[in-house]
Amino acid sequence: MSPEIDIGKDLVAASATPLVLAILSDGESYGYAIIKRVDELSDGRIQWTDGMLYPVLHRLERNGLVEANWGKSEAGRRRKYYRLTDQGSNELTNQRRQWQVVNETLRATPFQSFQLVAQGM
Repeated sequence: MSPEIDIGKDLVAASATPLVLAILSDGESYGYAIIKRVDELSDGRIQWTDGMLYPVLHRLERNGLVEANWGKSEAGRRRKYYRLTDQGSNELTNQRRQWQVVNETLRATPFQSFQLVAQGM
C-alpha cells in the first residue's frame, strides 16, 4: 500500500460514477460489496460510506444506467442488487474515454510523475 493520502471530495465525487459502472461491468452486485470492492481496488486509500454510495446508485438508476432488483443474501436477508444496463455500458465506455483524456492531459504537464495504471479503467 502507498503512503496515506487524503483524496479530496471533488475527486472522490468525480470518480464515483466511473468506478461504480466499472465494478458493475463485472456483474451484478450490492451496495456493501461495491464499497468493499472500492476499498480493495484502492488498497484502502478510497473509503466510501453508505451515505456516499447510495445517492450515486439511485442517480444511476434514475438515469437508466443501472437496474436494481431485490434478492436474498446467503443468510436469507433482503438485499438490493444492481446491474449495468446497455445504456450504462455505453456510459462506461464514454467515461473511460473522458478519464483517458484527463490522464493524457495531466501527463503532458509538469505533473511528470503522474501514472494512471489501467486496471479495468
